Amino acid sequence: MMKINKKTLLSLALAATTLPAGAFSFSMPDDVSYTIRLGYNIGGTMPLGIPATIRSMNEYKPKSNFSLAIDGHKRFDSRWGIMVGLKLESKGMEVDATVKNYHMEMVQGGKRLKGYYTGNEMMSTESWLVTLPVRATFSINDNLLVRLGPYFSYVNSPKFDGYVYNGYLRENTPTGTKIVMGADEESGATFDFSDDMRRFQFGIDAGVDWNFYRRWGMYAEVSWGLTSIFKKDFNTIEQKLYPIYGTLGVTYKLK
Repeated sequence: MMKINKKTLLSLALAATTLPAGAFSFSMPDDVSYTIRLGYNIGGTMPLGIPATIRSMNEYKPKSNFSLAIDGHKRFDSRWGIMVGLKLESKGMEVDATVKNYHMEMVQGGKRLKGYYTGNEMMSTESWLVTLPVRATFSINDNLLVRLGPYFSYVNSPKFDGYVYNGYLRENTPTGTKIVMGADEESGATFDFSDDMRRFQFGIDAGVDWNFYRRWGMYAEVSWGLTSIFKKDFNTIEQKLYPIYGTLGVTYKLK
């Protein structure tokens, strides 16, 4: 399947933001309003509930998680409506965690190892997504609107990799042969599960829009993934991991 180049996606996104509102007017029905959104995603890929095998999170760094979207909004009456959009977004993070007896698979010195790991783990994940959100809307007043509904995403260039250090692996079983990991990436072991990630994701999106000045506004939303980021038959990591992100940004109403 063809992969979309990241530079191409960014170029298209920037071009879309520079188009004048009049460029869209020829295709806009009178009963539909259109809004452009530019936001920043912060959150992570995580299990639902922190398992006992994850002892602590030592460091968290979000990636450059930008979101660019256009939404069409049709009102049924003064309160209720429906909003359908198209979103280009990136989601990613880096996490350093301390784990104990955590089921893992890794590579050390060209040798593939599998078992139960205790020590430090540095994990990095990043994905570019094309997302279609479909939400019911409720207008609290002329300037404040809340929305809720499902979203569907296609994941381009998924990435999930990292390394372990300052620890040891019990090979195959919790009491198996002890393999010591060094103090850094070079003397530890690496892992890469990018090829095991899903291409399609599904979840729930909830948000609020505030129009504060003419066509300009702000928004906040939460997207909660209901499908694990990994394929169904992937069981190397013991917990299912879900993308859960919040977004803050600005809006501009084209019409």
